[in-house]
Amino acid sequence: MARKKGREISGWLVVDKPAGVTSTTVVNKVRWALDAKKAGHAGTLDPAATGVLAVALGEATKTVPYITDALKCYRFAMRMGAATNTDDAEGAVIATSELRPTDAQIAAALPAFIGDIEQVPPQFSAVKVDGERAYALARAGEEMALAARPLYVESLQVVARPDADTVELEMVCGKGGYVRSIARDLGAALGCLGHVQWLRREWSGPFETSDGIGLDEIDRLARTPELDARVLPLEVGLAELPELRATAEGAARLRNGNPGMVIASDVAFGEEAWASHQGKPLAVGIYKSGELHPSRVFNL
Repeated sequence: MARKKGREISGWLVVDKPAGVTSTTVVNKVRWALDAKKAGHAGTLDPAATGVLAVALGEATKTVPYITDALKCYRFAMRMGAATNTDDAEGAVIATSELRPTDAQIAAALPAFIGDIEQVPPQFSAVKVDGERAYALARAGEEMALAARPLYVESLQVVARPDADTVELEMVCGKGGYVRSIARDLGAALGCLGHVQWLRREWSGPFETSDGIGLDEIDRLARTPELDARVLPLEVGLAELPELRATAEGAARLRNGNPGMVIASDVAFGEEAWASHQGKPLAVGIYKSGELHPSRVFNL
């Protein structure tokens, strides 16, 4: 079996994704520009969406679940008066309404979309139906009864009302949220119908748009030390977990995938944490009685 070509480089490159490209295209561009052996992203953005797309490199791919599970912030515009088959501006209009709610009516409808809610994914989504992607079936003209999925929404608020037909909102939510579904369902609840006009991810876990680099800049700096310098350390992806310092003996054991001794801290028994030694991350695991029991080991 042929070995993958590329460098052993680990860390995170935060991309400010432009509209019109897929998340996979961005990952492939980053992998090429950094000559990286391994890369993946932490949370898909629709092709029309812009904003934070965190690309994990090398050993950082082992920390991707901690970013996909983290809270994310989206800013988006809901266009009122029309529903589309894709729940965004790229789809065909399937219904219209002359009704336009007031600012007060919109504000009054938002609490129903905050907290632990159930959300039905868009017909054009990557959800699998009998082994096939929903968007593939939708493109073939099939209509599906997709099952509702749980979503935690920490906040949803109006940030602007540019005109009678448009409202701009900001949502902070957990894993698996579809902004298009929020716009669709909010429009239905208000009686005016609605779809996403534009969408931008402002931050994802510890990564913010201020950390981001554009694709043009990636092209310009490809295969240079300047681009290497934009790569953030692997441990940035572990910001939500407490850090433990491993002893020298504990570090040796952790590197081999065994429980290793760590210096006592206020981490609770059974809590997930990560261990480091001499400034390098070693492993993620469960803390038990002075030891970290690793679930993921970093080969750095």
